[in-house]
Amino acid sequence: MTERGKPIAPPDRKETVRRRILSLLSGRPLSARQISAHAGIPEKEVCAHLPHVRKTVGQLGGRMTVTPAECNGCGFVFRKRERPSKPGRCPVCRGESISAPLFSVEVS
Repeated sequence: MTERGKPIAPPDRKETVRRRILSLLSGRPLSARQISAHAGIPEKEVCAHLPHVRKTVGQLGGRMTVTPAECNGCGFVFRKRERPSKPGRCPVCRGESISAPLFSVEVS
């Protein structure tokens, strides 16, 4: 309360990091690096938030789509990989040129 009895308005809440990531993924598929650039947070932090964003999307009745990483050398697709980070090396050709996985959100 102020001196004159009027309540003080709470400060405007900023959008949370996870809500920002969710809104970014609603538009188009993005890699963790692209999300980090748009959201202004480190890439490792994005990878830590993505499982929680997936859970939130599920509760909202939508789903998170992941386009798996792919080796640029031999074409191996990392379909069974659970971690959201980009793999370091291809298990088939041992190449290090790998496209990052892409994440998008579909909310119905």
